[in-house]
Amino acid sequence: MAQARPRFGYLRLHVLLRREGWVINRKRVHRLYREEGLIVWLTHRRKRASHLRLTPPCPCQGNERWSMDFVADTLLDGRRFRALTVVDNWSRHSSLIEVDFTMTGTKVVTALERVGKRSGYPQMITVDNGTEFTSKALDAWAFAHGVKLDFIRPGKPVENAVIRSFNGRFRDECLNANVFISLHDARQKIEAWRMDYNEHRPHGSLGNLTPQEFVEHAAQTGLQKASNFHHGAV
Repeated sequence: MAQARPRFGYLRLHVLLRREGWVINRKRVHRLYREEGLIVWLTHRRKRASHLRLTPPCPCQGNERWSMDFVADTLLDGRRFRALTVVDNWSRHSSLIEVDFTMTGTKVVTALERVGKRSGYPQMITVDNGTEFTSKALDAWAFAHGVKLDFIRPGKPVENAVIRSFNGRFRDECLNANVFISLHDARQKIEAWRMDYNEHRPHGSLGNLTPQEFVEHAAQTGLQKASNFHHGAV
């Protein structure tokens, strides 16, 4: 639970006044301090216990580790919407971009469940410490399906570099390149970009194959459990 204390106490104020040469009684300072409503309470969040974070090994097959994050943008009329982005770290395949005005933990679970039933559940998902990802709904879903939620350290976005790189491409090539008239229009254009990204966009990190080609190549050559070419930026 958060703890609160005066941001600037009257005792400190009394000391500062004395240092300025004012000869004033401490009780009088306290009375004026309260009458003028100068008490400002500063809330301090209780710090979570820190632990040594171990870098997970590079994934060697599909659904071994996903990365997940949010991107925000606006419609033509100024209304703000959010997009939940999910990427498979091994194949760089974008399995989901869920678009809505609001994204709660329950909506995140609904979207992940839809993808899980279609293409399987991941062993691990790397996420930040946003309220949607620390929600009870997502925690219960992960426990039910044996999915480990790998939380990055606060202030260390580089620990989720794959999804950040993907989101950069998503913003440059889709969000900044389109005008969205409505939420339906945004969903259609974003889904079209996602399909193009998976099926037609070659990646240097995948030996200049598209994510779809990389998955098919791995299945044909029996390299489904082999590391991909290079786990650099998307």
